Amino acid sequence: MNLVELAEAKIRDSGEYVSLVFEGRDITNLEMERASKRLAAALRSLGVKQGDRVLVQMPNRPEVFQSFGAIWRIGAAVVPVNHMIGAEESAFIYRDCGAETLISSTDFLPRIEACRASTPALRNVILAGGSVPKGYYSYHQLVDGNPENTSIVNTGDDDLAAIVYTAGTTGRPKGAMHSHHSLHYSGRIFHEQVPAPEGTVSVFVLPMCHIYGITCMVTAFFHKRGKAIILSAFTIDKIFEAIQTYRGNLFVGVPTLYVYMLLHPDPKKYDLSSMKWWISGSAALAPQTWHDFREKFGFEIIEGWGMTETGATGCCNPHDQPRKPGSIGKASPRAQLRIVDDSGREVPLGRQGEIVIKTPGAMMGYWKRPEETAEVLKDGWVSSGDIGYVDEDGFYFITDRKKDIIIKGGENICPREIEEVIMTHPAVSEAAVVGVKDGVYGEEIKAFVVAKPGVQVTTEELNDHCCAHLKRFKTPKEFAFMEALPKNLVGKVLRKDLRKIAQESQGK
Repeated sequence: MNLVELAEAKIRDSGEYVSLVFEGRDITNLEMERASKRLAAALRSLGVKQGDRVLVQMPNRPEVFQSFGAIWRIGAAVVPVNHMIGAEESAFIYRDCGAETLISSTDFLPRIEACRASTPALRNVILAGGSVPKGYYSYHQLVDGNPENTSIVNTGDDDLAAIVYTAGTTGRPKGAMHSHHSLHYSGRIFHEQVPAPEGTVSVFVLPMCHIYGITCMVTAFFHKRGKAIILSAFTIDKIFEAIQTYRGNLFVGVPTLYVYMLLHPDPKKYDLSSMKWWISGSAALAPQTWHDFREKFGFEIIEGWGMTETGATGCCNPHDQPRKPGSIGKASPRAQLRIVDDSGREVPLGRQGEIVIKTPGAMMGYWKRPEETAEVLKDGWVSSGDIGYVDEDGFYFITDRKKDIIIKGGENICPREIEEVIMTHPAVSEAAVVGVKDGVYGEEIKAFVVAKPGVQVTTEELNDHCCAHLKRFKTPKEFAFMEALPKNLVGKVLRKDLRKIAQESQGK
């Protein structure tokens, strides 16, 4: 199968309608398909063939979605790249995947030129936007100057559809290889777990360089006559304005966005009554955030869990049954989850261990990384690196990342437990906890805290709050205050950066 067949089947079923809105402009599904077909013809004329990798690096805009369709149509694989990373990391991905063609924007021309010096294989650079200099191809001239390529390459279920690079929070990013089948499964399962009805209006902010955004795009192939409001750059006000203007029904976000929504000084000035589905994934949603959101907005966030390696699916709270705050939900259909110890043996109900998952949405492996693939993929089971447990009702809970566990005096301490306690303080907006070297205990606990706007909180107050809810042994030795926590593009806290800050502070 080829994923483009899903898009075409949807057009045959629904006919022409406005499927996308970008910067106030209505775009129909047929307009998007025609542009994608022309781009496919242009790519073929440039020598791109089945099995090649094509880089796509720019913020969300119609050209990104058209590019995915064009690349898949000719049997090539998409390599989406975060447009916010620097030239060095971009060049590493360009070289690592071996792509000869890049689709980007004139906004990023200086970085692209810096990358080309160290990536001689990159011969075709297609740029959307304004004036395109000599030596580059204009996206819109290519689309306007080529016929519609109506043929679709017959790809197999296990043929490569995308290489999605990990965020690179530890070491060099790795490219998770996803097939047409794995992405099809993930999109379909997402739709089954959040079965949005015909005509659903989604406000779309997830970056398409991330598996979360890609899965949501494929999910849209299963929505009947759905419309997506695409926001490439956004604030909470812009999100709320889009919901109010277009009567949005569904929003898929990350915990950070929900925290910022709670901090909005006057959300009642917007009419959000059309909303029915608030989805959260990509990082842990604090139970306090879940409760505060329900109290302030009257909605229960649906939290799910997945990884780049599992197509962003794995677990989800039920949409039509009581949810458990703090839980990532139940196993997705046709996915199997286990909690195992360090020897790979399944542990009893309620006991903590590492979550491993077997799912049709799993990657085929890491691009050109057989040893690292073998470490993560064992007999079809993906090691998540997440520590958690399952309760008697089949709900899974993540307590922390295996690599983030703090070992203090020989005792394993989960940062998330401490973070959730700190988050219950009324003056705190966000919190993150890391281990720092200590001559007595091996590691001590340091908390980084972001206070709510206009609110002050002291170290003494936080210390008293933690002592009242935690064992003294688990209370942070030090609290550091920040204006914002360092995060990647999808809102995951970069603990690597926090550890570096803590180490530099110790060295002073």
